[in-house]
Amino acid sequence: MRTNKLFLVITLLFFTLAAQAAYQLESAESSLHFVSIKKGKIGEVHSFAQLSGGISDKAVVEVSIGLASVKTNIDIRDERMKTLLLETDTFPAAVVTVNLGDVQLASVGVGEVVVKTLALTLDLHGKSKLIQTEVQIIGLNNGALLVNSIKPIMLNTFDFGLSEGIQKLMEVAKLPSIATAVPVSFSLVFKPQ
Repeated sequence: MRTNKLFLVITLLFFTLAAQAAYQLESAESSLHFVSIKKGKIGEVHSFAQLSGGISDKAVVEVSIGLASVKTNIDIRDERMKTLLLETDTFPAAVVTVNLGDVQLASVGVGEVVVKTLALTLDLHGKSKLIQTEVQIIGLNNGALLVNSIKPIMLNTFDFGLSEGIQKLMEVAKLPSIATAVPVSFSLVFKPQ
């Protein structure tokens, strides 16, 4: 009888811990991309290589984006974006936070897809904005989760005080225009801790 009670206690403890599991972002398996459009017709895809963060046991996601890790495939443009636009010496990171609400993360099975509309907060360049988006949460092996944007998030550089930086980039690169609306998409892998 004692063995059964001990087994029951261990089982309940395991399921309680699993239900409240925290997750760590796997940077090497995750990506965040954005598109810039110059001269009104030339679109280019860029990314940030440094992502970190996790999901708390209360289903609150926090992801930090190392802005100095911007990758545009042109070294001089990377440097100009860091110094003239993003001002990474003053603003080294952008931070996204969102509450996944009632999603029971530990119960998302392998291959199962959960679609959720979320209000995320983006802190970028000293400004904060609430943004509505829709994500897919997909169960992976070993309890890991893949969180994807379903459609691009449209950011306006004016909302984050980046319009002066856009103007500086246009001047230094001798461009007639750089679009101030920026589509952003992401694919994030979280593994249980």
